[in-house]
Amino acid sequence: MAFARLAFFLSIALAASQVAKAGLIRRVTCATGQTTANAACCQLFPIVDQIQRDLFDGGECGEEAHSALRLAFHDAIGFSINGGKGGGADGSILIFNETELTFHANGGIDDITARQFPVFQETGLSAGDFVHLAGAIGTGNCPGAPQLKFFFGRPPPVAPAPDLTVPEPTDSVTDILARFADAGFSPAEAVALLSSHTIAAADVVDPTIPGTPFDSTVGTFDTQVFLEVLLKGTLFPGNGSQPGEVLSPLAGEMRLQSDFEISQDPRTACLWQNMVDNQELMTTSFKNAMSKLQVLGQDLSTLVDCSDVIPVPEPLPAAIKFPASFSQADVQIACLDSPFPSIATVDGPAPTVAPVPGS
Repeated sequence: MAFARLAFFLSIALAASQVAKAGLIRRVTCATGQTTANAACCQLFPIVDQIQRDLFDGGECGEEAHSALRLAFHDAIGFSINGGKGGGADGSILIFNETELTFHANGGIDDITARQFPVFQETGLSAGDFVHLAGAIGTGNCPGAPQLKFFFGRPPPVAPAPDLTVPEPTDSVTDILARFADAGFSPAEAVALLSSHTIAAADVVDPTIPGTPFDSTVGTFDTQVFLEVLLKGTLFPGNGSQPGEVLSPLAGEMRLQSDFEISQDPRTACLWQNMVDNQELMTTSFKNAMSKLQVLGQDLSTLVDCSDVIPVPEPLPAAIKFPASFSQADVQIACLDSPFPSIATVDGPAPTVAPVPGS
């Protein structure tokens, strides 16, 4: 009995020692005065400053920030766990832009590749490192966003990704889920990645209204998009009905056909509704899915975790609300497994959503 008690207390002491050691991660002080867990990451701090200055106007959550995140997704998703497709998160969309930008799904990405390319050339990074570093930095400029991970050391891309690997808003839910599954993502992870639409806008669905956002709080990374996609639609924001869009509930706001159908499909409706008014679930799920996305096709054992160079986003300024004049009576509920959350309504008349600055 005494031996058993001794063994028990020794195991407790060992566990406490391991926890203490885990909390004492050695930090490296770089020449810039900033600290990181790995000296190899020191070279990235000046590059982060350069990207903020030259691409994001000093740290704004605007057109370039959401476009950088979109570019990272379009670069990485051209991959298959079964082989026979692209190299994943390798920056091929930047290096082989003359090929990949001709793909229909990559419409509207030419502006951000043109903006990024000269900055990329100045940094000395591989294309994959640059694209995914810029995507993480841009996202971090948006209040409410998670601090995304960043892994450093991707080799240069060797070939463009093939066409028809990026889901489009005109695709069926079945086709979208199948494409995500082929890249290694579950339906829950696919919905989590769609959290990016909270800071996104449409440029080419209706080219008469570039920069049309998908929710009324496009400058913050919140769950508003998951709420507003569920509201009853009454209008099209631009030149009538276009392929890939459905009726929107708000003037100046676009609702993608794919987002709406995913919100209503029995395979994904509860995954969608669970995000509404659950900021922690959305940010945690998005961060985990993006961590997986940004290393698709890469040998993780050769990469260095430089996540601590990514800026820490500002907290969410306020809880989401129904837009003025809307209430739960306007929600098209498709998930019957859990109650819809109770959400307040903004006072005043129904808003008109403004386009994303810089579009």
